[in-house]
Amino acid sequence: MAHILVVDDEVGIRELLSEILADEGHQVSLADSAGEARRQRERQRPDLVLLDIWMPDTDGITLLKEWAANGQLNMPVVMMSGHGTIETAVEATRIGALDFLEKPIALQRLLVTVKHALRNPESPAAPQLGLTALGRSPALAEVKKRLSQLAQSNAALLLRGERGMRPELFARLLAAPGAPFLGGPELLTEPPSEVLARAAGGILFVPDLPRLGRGEQRQLEFLLGRAEKHRARVVSFSPLDLRTLTEKHEFDPELGARLAELTLRLPALRELAEDVPDLASLMLAQLVEARACPPRRLAIAALNALRHHSWPGNLAELPLELTIRDHRIVISHHRDQYHPNDQRCPKGQDH
Repeated sequence: MAHILVVDDEVGIRELLSEILADEGHQVSLADSAGEARRQRERQRPDLVLLDIWMPDTDGITLLKEWAANGQLNMPVVMMSGHGTIETAVEATRIGALDFLEKPIALQRLLVTVKHALRNPESPAAPQLGLTALGRSPALAEVKKRLSQLAQSNAALLLRGERGMRPELFARLLAAPGAPFLGGPELLTEPPSEVLARAAGGILFVPDLPRLGRGEQRQLEFLLGRAEKHRARVVSFSPLDLRTLTEKHEFDPELGARLAELTLRLPALRELAEDVPDLASLMLAQLVEARACPPRRLAIAALNALRHHSWPGNLAELPLELTIRDHRIVISHHRDQYHPNDQRCPKGQDH
């Protein structure tokens, strides 16, 4: 049967749910706090989580948001609360919860909900890096604030910055939850009508303007002229200013001006030193989710080494710094290697 994690700070509820679910043949693990739930989820990968909303250390909604932001919400989660409201239930569902149980929980309602959740589990999502949960550095906090303001407009937006900063991560912050985000190579190769239909209500992202040939520029001009009719927004990125783009890359100056109706400068990774440890930890969590390595955390010394690196390649360099080789976590430039079988770093400890 299934492995179910029950997270609730009330011992009576934990024991009652554990007894009921065990009688149904399920394997049950218990956690009395969000911190313990994180550890249990890392070690055992449950098939279903029953998560209480009100807990003393971190509330269930915050934990749900954390799992969603880290690409770890790849199992069904059912929220529980004795003081739930419709607004809370809607928010939990929007974040990714499958259902909501109100306490006191009726036995039949519990069994039906669990059966439904296990019959229709969330398909494991490919972990994706995102900036939603980041923003310790003033530079990233400021650019996220500006993007939040710019999201209120539907005008074309040109992002400017250094290569390697993965501008699509910033562009995704402009999209409403659940809205389409199109940024693949098919954007300028498929029939424009099909592209616009798929992008309705969302973002059309063009990642590198200097690489566009004449034909691709014409397609982009066509999309730009009809995007508003489909409630789609065109967002593009260029590491070059418009004058250089026009003079050295034969870019249509009129199209460039239309794409730059609004502009925003993106910071380089060296300006986001306070966020680098969180980025590295997020990447490692995604490697764990992809089962590329066992559950691991980076030691403070390793995080400090990453924080003080100059990052000439920006975000494109970070995955090369933090890699998996023969089940080792390797920080390339700093040559700190950690192995799960190394006695200096036993399973479950930070490293």
